[in-house]
Amino acid sequence: MKKATLNRREFLKSTAAAGAGVFAIPYFNCGKAGVSLPVKRNFGRIDFDVTTLGLGGQASLQWTPPDVDPVRIIMKAFQQGVNYFDTSNLYGPSQLNYGKAFRNLGLVPGRSNYREKQRRSIFLTSKTHLRWAKGLPEIEGIYNWSNGGHTSAVDDLKRTLSQVFGDGQGDYPDDAYLDMVLIHDVSSMADVEAVYTGYSDPDPKADNIGALAMLRDYRDGTNKTGLNPNEEKRINHLGFSGHFSPAVMMEMIQRDQENILDGMLVAINPNDKLQFNMQHNVIPVARAKNMGIIAMKVFADGAMYDKKPGWSHLPIHVVRRVGSEKLPSRPLVEYSLSVPGVHTAIIGIGEISEEPGRCQLIQNLSAAQIRPNHLNDTQKEEIEFMTASVKAGKTNYFQKPAQGLTPVQHPEISRMKQDAKQIQLTWHTAFAGNYPIDRYEIFRNDKKIGSVPYQPQTARIPFEFMDKASDLSMKEYRIVTVDEEGERMAKTIRFYDEKLLH
Repeated sequence: MKKATLNRREFLKSTAAAGAGVFAIPYFNCGKAGVSLPVKRNFGRIDFDVTTLGLGGQASLQWTPPDVDPVRIIMKAFQQGVNYFDTSNLYGPSQLNYGKAFRNLGLVPGRSNYREKQRRSIFLTSKTHLRWAKGLPEIEGIYNWSNGGHTSAVDDLKRTLSQVFGDGQGDYPDDAYLDMVLIHDVSSMADVEAVYTGYSDPDPKADNIGALAMLRDYRDGTNKTGLNPNEEKRINHLGFSGHFSPAVMMEMIQRDQENILDGMLVAINPNDKLQFNMQHNVIPVARAKNMGIIAMKVFADGAMYDKKPGWSHLPIHVVRRVGSEKLPSRPLVEYSLSVPGVHTAIIGIGEISEEPGRCQLIQNLSAAQIRPNHLNDTQKEEIEFMTASVKAGKTNYFQKPAQGLTPVQHPEISRMKQDAKQIQLTWHTAFAGNYPIDRYEIFRNDKKIGSVPYQPQTARIPFEFMDKASDLSMKEYRIVTVDEEGERMAKTIRFYDEKLLH
């Protein structure tokens, strides 16, 4: 049955009393001085309990204003109990800043103050935007970027190890390791093809080897690609990040038949549904595979506040205040962490302060002290309405435009060899709009003959429906995608086998 729906004006009237829901919370209360024991969540299938706030590797760690000390930001996050730390080979001096802070904190192997137990208490993730580990074929749609001037993801991996744990010039200690490496910003099907090149059948003699096969060697301490001759084991987990196309990110997961991808970093904030949304498309797929899911772009890279929508590249683009009275930061943090499947949210810090009300780190950490499903659907919709008018709803410049509920993808029809009257329909997932998909309804010549419950498509194995036809005449089938609000999108396919009619 279709649920009753309200327009936005009716919705706000209905939730005015729910000031008891969202806005009764003192969102602009800046009085907390810290968190004694940060909330943690089990990190998917990764054996680690992760704090709900992670320290992002950008903001002042990358584009450092002259009066900010990025090392103090990292050290304060550690001292406040934050245990997830994010950086990347694309983030300028970010990895070097971690190196300085980790030396002070005793987290660098081989140094006199090294504390192995403390090192294992944190989770450090870096990223590579390089698609190739060997070879560099020119393929349209692939952007192979590195701040180190490298062309191989092997070099990016070793650059991270050296900048965080070593001399910054290429050397690193024997016991240095990364908790996770993400293939960064997977945005096109060409990206997916490139990073998976050589993965299923690695050949050291191959001209081109994608990043994933090499990273697996450094995770397992093997040399199947010929790119890890010393059989170093430097990575505990692998994953990927994306903020543009849920369809591409779903393909990245579906191609992973061996469950090598343990983590996914994904853009998610209250304006997500104004775009081709993540929360009803790729996040459920990652959740179904029990991946560790990290939220990013919680404040739309600052576009929810002072910054114009667009990629940051200068210190003046760093937001250094805590929310605003019109749009407090707390509900945005709570929204991202209330999306089912999300375990932690990385947030870049522009400024810390001894005054709790002015300290972004303290305020974001305080806001993140929530359990899963902290906000109900009504509360989340109220926050969505609050942010939809910011920058005319165009804060998420990094995300693919909305396309609404779609029909199923790649439908096919065939008869079964063992029983000519048995008709098989197969299809791949539709994409959700504002609401999750509920089911697929099957019609033959306008008569409903069945229904298939929706479930996240975690592999390239199609949905299937079998129809026992009474004759072999031409038939028109419709596969109708139905979401939880009753919206419908149909795809029609016809069956006609001339050979069977003679």
